Amino acid sequence: MLETPEAIRRLQRKLYLKAKQEPKCRFYTLYDKISRGDILRQGYRLVKAQGGAPGIDGEDFAKIETKGVEAVLKELGELLQAKQYRAQPVKRVMIPKPRGGNRSLGIPTIRDRIVQMAVKLVIEPIFEADFSDRSYGFRPKRSAHDAIGAVQEAMLTGHRQVIEADLSQYFDTIPHDKLMVLLSERIADGAMLALIKQWLKAPAVIEEKRKRRMAGGKKASRGTPQGGVISPLLSNIYLNLLDRIWDRRNLDKRLQARLVRYADDFVVLCRRDTERPQAWVRAILARMGLLLNPKKTGVCNTYQSGTEFLGFHFQMSKSRKDRWYPLVTPAKSSLTRIRQRIKAITGRERGSIPLAEILGQLNMTVRGWVNYFHFMNCHQAMCNIRHYVEERTRIHLMRRHHIRNRESAYGRFPTRALYQLYDLYKVPTTAGWT
Repeated sequence: MLETPEAIRRLQRKLYLKAKQEPKCRFYTLYDKISRGDILRQGYRLVKAQGGAPGIDGEDFAKIETKGVEAVLKELGELLQAKQYRAQPVKRVMIPKPRGGNRSLGIPTIRDRIVQMAVKLVIEPIFEADFSDRSYGFRPKRSAHDAIGAVQEAMLTGHRQVIEADLSQYFDTIPHDKLMVLLSERIADGAMLALIKQWLKAPAVIEEKRKRRMAGGKKASRGTPQGGVISPLLSNIYLNLLDRIWDRRNLDKRLQARLVRYADDFVVLCRRDTERPQAWVRAILARMGLLLNPKKTGVCNTYQSGTEFLGFHFQMSKSRKDRWYPLVTPAKSSLTRIRQRIKAITGRERGSIPLAEILGQLNMTVRGWVNYFHFMNCHQAMCNIRHYVEERTRIHLMRRHHIRNRESAYGRFPTRALYQLYDLYKVPTTAGWT
């Protein structure tokens, strides 16, 4: 995690405290902050740390560093000060979803991402002061694990009927006019609002069969490109309206239901009936111009089938002392995906790749998965994945050394050797809560 320079931290602290102390305060002078050298420099560092492909101009980080980072940042700063900066079109690509179908991803140019990050550094503290405690996604000092803990806590207090909500194409359906109204509640700086509107109206370039076509543009009235640096913050600002209405109407007590949200993924946990909470959610979202996906939205009982949220499975289970408790484990779909990835890395067709490269990819993939899923009641899942990693590594070594007999392979590549000689990452098998 990159450390924020002290001067930027002081600015963010002042903006946050002002917004927190005065809920109706509107900020008039923000635009001048984003052209500051230290903010643009921090914006570049953060964008580079996130990585990602170049945008429609084909300019990557290597090209920017060849030209000189300071020269590029100075040029951006001068364009912003002169109010001559113009957002470039985004590159539209389609990426497959884990559960089938494709997700539309808009990739801005690196220069646009730097400016978006600079804006995020300035305005995020203001809106962070307004965000609800029930929101966990893409926020400082909050994580998916916090959201999972909130679901578990709700189940412990008797909220065991779950409404699984899935917004239909959320990023593509955010109404620009309503989003700009929410932004203007806190931002009175017209230049800053105009800058954000540029990104909302930026056309998308779609490549089809060696041809390019443009979509969106100034006539577009909905959507913020998923893939832009500023998009998660804008999506949180818009869905914060759902949180505000839920809190203002005191629906936790009135409906005996708890809303837990991570960006556009959320669940509603109910103590009793689910019909009224579901009707309220649909009504609020309808006012916001959003729709629930009927195929992926449903109700489940955690005593029976359980529910999935953020890659974990939640279900009520009985302890050895015959007491009910919420069992939180990695979901079957999460286990299936990591197994598929491990199998692909150690596949038969990759025998010509150097072993060190194979093991490096395998260790990095498994370590990243474990860092997220080594949480709550994960002991059995971790044991299974450790065994699978060992077996796939051993099978890969058998093929490299042309060993056909499994018994001989165990003698040649015992478990201890996999870790000591080949430096295989050792999956921890203790429960995450320990």
